[in-house]
Amino acid sequence: MSEVAEESGNPAHALFERFLRAGECREVLGSFGELCRQLGLQGNGLQLYHGLRAALNYWSAKALWSKLDKKAGHKDYNQGTACASSKCLVVGAGPCGLRVAIELALLGARVVLVEKRETFSRNNVLHLWPFTIHDLRALGAKKFYGRFCTGTLDHISIRQLQLILLKVALLLGVEVHINVQFKGLVPPDGKAGGQGSWRAVLQPSFSPLNHYEFDVLISAGGGKFVPEGFKRKETRGKLAIGITTNFINHHSQEEVEVAEISGVARIYNQKFFQNLYNKTGIDLENIVYYKDDTHYFVMTAKKQSLLNKGVILQDKADIESLLSPENVNREALLSYAKEAANFSTNYRLPHMEFALNHRALPDVDMFDFTCMTRSENAALVREQHGAQLLIGLVGDCLVEPFWPLGTGVARGFLAAFDAAWMVRRWAAGTPPLEVLAERESIYQHLSQTSPDNTNKNISQYSIDPATRYPNINLQAIKPSQVRDLYLVGMVEVDHRKQSDNRLSTAVSGDSYEELLSWCQASTAGYCGVEVTNFTTSWTSGLALCALIHHFRPDLLDFNSVDLQDPIQTHQMMLDMAEQELGIQPVLSSTEMATMAEPNRLGLITYLSQFYEAFKTSPDVEEATKKSLSPRGTRGAILFLSKLQKSRTLTQKRPQDDAQRDVEVKRSRRDMEPPSRGDSSDACYFCGRRVYIVERASAHGRFFHRGCFQCRRCGATLRLGDYTFHQEDGHFYCSLHTPNPPGMELPQEEPLALAPGDAAATHPPSDPRSPPVSPPNEGTHSPPPAAPQPEAELEDAAEAAAMGEEELLVQPEREEEGDEEEDPRAEPQGMMEEGEESRGRRKIILTPLEKLKLSTLNLTSEVEPQAPPKPARLRLPAAPEALPAPWGGQGAWEEEEMVEEGLESDSEEEEEEEEEEEEGMDLGIVAELCPDLGEEEKYPTWKRTLTRRAKEAQMKRFCKAQAIQRRLEEIEVKFRELEQQGIKLEKLLRDEGGNPAEKKTQWMNQLLYLVQKKNSLMSEESDLMIAVQELKLEEQQWQLDQKLRCYMNKEESLKTAEDCMAEQAILAQLLDVVNQRNVLIHIQEEKRLSELQA
Repeated sequence: MSEVAEESGNPAHALFERFLRAGECREVLGSFGELCRQLGLQGNGLQLYHGLRAALNYWSAKALWSKLDKKAGHKDYNQGTACASSKCLVVGAGPCGLRVAIELALLGARVVLVEKRETFSRNNVLHLWPFTIHDLRALGAKKFYGRFCTGTLDHISIRQLQLILLKVALLLGVEVHINVQFKGLVPPDGKAGGQGSWRAVLQPSFSPLNHYEFDVLISAGGGKFVPEGFKRKETRGKLAIGITTNFINHHSQEEVEVAEISGVARIYNQKFFQNLYNKTGIDLENIVYYKDDTHYFVMTAKKQSLLNKGVILQDKADIESLLSPENVNREALLSYAKEAANFSTNYRLPHMEFALNHRALPDVDMFDFTCMTRSENAALVREQHGAQLLIGLVGDCLVEPFWPLGTGVARGFLAAFDAAWMVRRWAAGTPPLEVLAERESIYQHLSQTSPDNTNKNISQYSIDPATRYPNINLQAIKPSQVRDLYLVGMVEVDHRKQSDNRLSTAVSGDSYEELLSWCQASTAGYCGVEVTNFTTSWTSGLALCALIHHFRPDLLDFNSVDLQDPIQTHQMMLDMAEQELGIQPVLSSTEMATMAEPNRLGLITYLSQFYEAFKTSPDVEEATKKSLSPRGTRGAILFLSKLQKSRTLTQKRPQDDAQRDVEVKRSRRDMEPPSRGDSSDACYFCGRRVYIVERASAHGRFFHRGCFQCRRCGATLRLGDYTFHQEDGHFYCSLHTPNPPGMELPQEEPLALAPGDAAATHPPSDPRSPPVSPPNEGTHSPPPAAPQPEAELEDAAEAAAMGEEELLVQPEREEEGDEEEDPRAEPQGMMEEGEESRGRRKIILTPLEKLKLSTLNLTSEVEPQAPPKPARLRLPAAPEALPAPWGGQGAWEEEEMVEEGLESDSEEEEEEEEEEEEGMDLGIVAELCPDLGEEEKYPTWKRTLTRRAKEAQMKRFCKAQAIQRRLEEIEVKFRELEQQGIKLEKLLRDEGGNPAEKKTQWMNQLLYLVQKKNSLMSEESDLMIAVQELKLEEQQWQLDQKLRCYMNKEESLKTAEDCMAEQAILAQLLDVVNQRNVLIHIQEEKRLSELQA
């Protein structure tokens, strides 16, 4: 309240307050210049800071000085003298450039920052990790922007973040120059006896900075600008088109009540996106909504949807041409973005007016992020005429972020700290090669960093890497390995040579002869088996039986093999290898039994999978003398094969006739072979030729990987995430399996998420439906509650059907009835069986105990006891975006991993902000929990849990997006391998007179490609297991929210319908707990088998 009086009495105070509140880049620079002139201050660096501190000693300034003094007092800065002799040029005033400039200033260096723009106009919103929130608070962010991360907010617009960091940089003496563009480097000419230094080529050419000499250059100029000498590495996924849009935030009560979307992704919530498509024709992969200065939405759209809606005018192969302004209908794009935003918020945002960008146009942008680039190295040193220049990268020009992960600013800040540490080591006189080796050792960790694998005590973070990265080895890369990063004169780095050498080494050796020798050794001594080639030696099926029996004698009795029916023998072995070893067939049983010369390549490819799965050194094999399990390369595929087998059996199980199920089981082996194709060369879907390297199989059908799609919606299918309909012979995604009627979307059902219970209706069924595929509505669903919403009944049926995975543990279990008691009784039996087979199981609880465990964390910080090796994929829950009455109350399963650091640092600077944040916290909690009673709206524990719920949602979303991106990258690599493999196969099948030596070389190359393909398949299967965990965890989270909604009600206020609905949800929750338990059980078996191998 004294602020007005202070301002009127002291012009410097008024100017300082104006500087603090300035909302534009030019205004910030202008008011700061006026302030310095008013105080008679000149100079730069910490000297300027100390002058400001001495001249401005009133209460508002003192609060900021105390924070900056505490920051500057850290031992790493050595009282501002650690880099006192260094002169630095920072290119780019983005968040990362400003952040590294601040650190360099604190180290005592002279820092000049140039920025080609004159405005900060980016409204797009950045997600902040806990350490970035803490770091910005320590710099006084709340003094410049009062709403910074109050309550559960964990994001900020790029523009606001730039303004905060710009103000801090100016206070610490950083010289900031706008409208100045960096164009290159000018090396010293050597005329001054070797005393010259490096300078920059800048525009405008008359800028006085053209004469500024420096020994450190930090580039934060974005992905399109990388200084000479750095090599970019590209990772390519499938076509990915992002759309960002900003709407004006009027801060009205209606807007406050609309919950944010921390992130919702198709990979675990298919139904939401299916509903969006059905109603609007908009087809998305994901969507995020943040409420900041604007209403910010970002989404990934599918190309065909954009074409259908007229956003993209013509389909073009070249991505740049596809998204060029002349090929985009701007009005259609605005309509597309607005419609998607409206649907995802249940049409609850009033006054959807587009915010304007710096060109005074609606702030909607469409961009391509198909290719993500990163620099192969983080730093280099250039020397000319004896003058050394250290060059480092930060921000997008170091690693281009994958926006759905929300990692850009966090990893950007980490890289800024790493760069500052490098400059500190440089200034201390450390030899250049040691500086570079240490920087590259740290850089290796950057792309894998997350809140989970960085140090939890975020209050201790500093520029020292050891405070941030656990167990980091700063000598992982030796100085001798980075000699090519020390450039003398104008020498360029030749990065191509090393990769070519690696490729030639990988293909060297005679893989064909090695495989043949291994097969001979593995089948030696078996009666009637003599392996001399890859054709006639295998036609009877005995050689394959011997190979499997050698490593897994528990799977078959070799002496009882029927020699009269080689086709049946081969079929039995193919099924056994797929279901018990995770090795997929490459040829049909008929082709295996005839083994003509053209199929030799297929057999070699198939046997190479056994070789990769079971090859061991002779000493190890002799020492074990027991059955071997497939190693990690096949373990994930084996797991998914078993899961798929369980799902198929469950789908075929009739819902009302147990006897018919027995008949289906008995006739399965007799019925399936006739339906399978006799040839593996023709794609089951398109009928075209399918070559070996591009060949995939499921249920005895062979096809191109690209053809393996849902019959109804065309979604890509993968092992462990599809269903096969025996009657029509088609494959489906779990959402469109024709068998269970409960999964069909009735025409009259509202396709948008209903206001108030969006998370209650569609998402719960969806997140976990893919792992189970076709949910059987009648398997053991509870009786419907009287007026229970139709969607909830559907979800209950779907959740009940999840019990199919229990077949993996209890294959002989009888089918339950429809009574409510059955799903409750079932877990106990299942837990007992798990206890007998695995003494370490911990979820051995009664239904009541499980429920208590589920509710425990509502008031406790203790995490529920987990089974051994629990599935800890804490990824985005039902998007907040899909608001529900219980949207912000429960996060009982959230880990304390991220929050430990955030809550452990309740230091003085946060205590002094506690009252300031309290009012904002109340508003946020009221927004997320609008239906709570007035007396329990704002307890501290509820605010904490609300924050944890948002963080859990973001983690789930980020995990899902990382999985999705990696799956797409794998798909692209598959296509590249397939193209190479097709060429090699055509050469090998050519009857022309190619020399035998050449054919052997081609065969070795083909086997090398097959090995790479198998490795990618294994990685893909590991990712699909993570998807199963993610979907189950997502569903458990949502069911828990539903259950809390009823449990928080007074018993006296509950109706009979409420009680029945509560029991139905409880039954579903117990089912999901059981399924997660089964998943954990099988994963533990997989882990143990890999340890034994």
